[in-house]
Amino acid sequence: MPNLVPPVVTSQQAMAYRDRILAALPAGADFKPLMTLYLTENTDPDDVAKAHASGLVHAVKLYPAGATTNSASGVKDFDKIRPVLERMAEIGLPLCVHGEVTDADIDIFDREAVFIDRVLDPIRRTTPGLRVVMEHITTSNAVDYARDQDHTLGATITTHHLVINRNHILAGGIKPHYYCLPVAKREEHRLALRAAATSGDTRFFLGTDSAPHTDANKLLPCGCAGCFTAPNTMSILAQVFEEEDALDQLEAFTSLNGPAFYRMEPNTTEITLEKSAPSLPKHIDTEEGPVTVFDPGYTLTWRVA
Repeated sequence: MPNLVPPVVTSQQAMAYRDRILAALPAGADFKPLMTLYLTENTDPDDVAKAHASGLVHAVKLYPAGATTNSASGVKDFDKIRPVLERMAEIGLPLCVHGEVTDADIDIFDREAVFIDRVLDPIRRTTPGLRVVMEHITTSNAVDYARDQDHTLGATITTHHLVINRNHILAGGIKPHYYCLPVAKREEHRLALRAAATSGDTRFFLGTDSAPHTDANKLLPCGCAGCFTAPNTMSILAQVFEEEDALDQLEAFTSLNGPAFYRMEPNTTEITLEKSAPSLPKHIDTEEGPVTVFDPGYTLTWRVA
């Protein structure tokens, strides 16, 4: 995720960000960060191609300006990014899309569907061969669109969008820790996401969009969007897939479909899940303050052994 402050917009910045991540790893950790670039209207196609050829960058991320956290440097005029998209199509570098329009006259619950019609579909039609990931989809519209397309389109689904709908955010009082972007939608959309995630369709795979904002930043009058699901994602997903009688599809959704789309080998290491209540913290303390772990609203019954 390159939406830092400032954003990661060049190959040099991506290399420096990767080095900071590697320097922070504990001794013996087996972790390889996969870097992306933040697409702007001034992005240099040659720099993108260079970063991809070196093996440093595995995707470019499109944030419509103002669509989500730290997206002020994103794209307003989509015609200005056409040269970059054409070069990406040539070299096979995926475009990861935060799929929402930001027009003030478009209701926030309709922004994903309008983005597909006004922005995404025209981009794909005018840039044949461009490989696109619709990141953290939230509507049946996006599910249907993904199912109707060819192998150049994939779609990720977050853990929390499989659990919450918009009532969880608003009913009975505002719940800031359930506020995310794209915002959770009606129950019918949540059920469509669950059906897609557990279906075995290789176009759908996990993208947690886990966001560890501190409580202080979440609880502001204009609080940050995002749910922190990293600690309990696998426990939640195991329960969701069990409820949908689809535990046999869990590995593909979390660990195989994504690497296949990105043309990468899956991890060789494995984790084991067992049917037992996990012991997970409600908060994690950091130097900048506590971070609240996403609460699915029910008792979890699976844990990572």
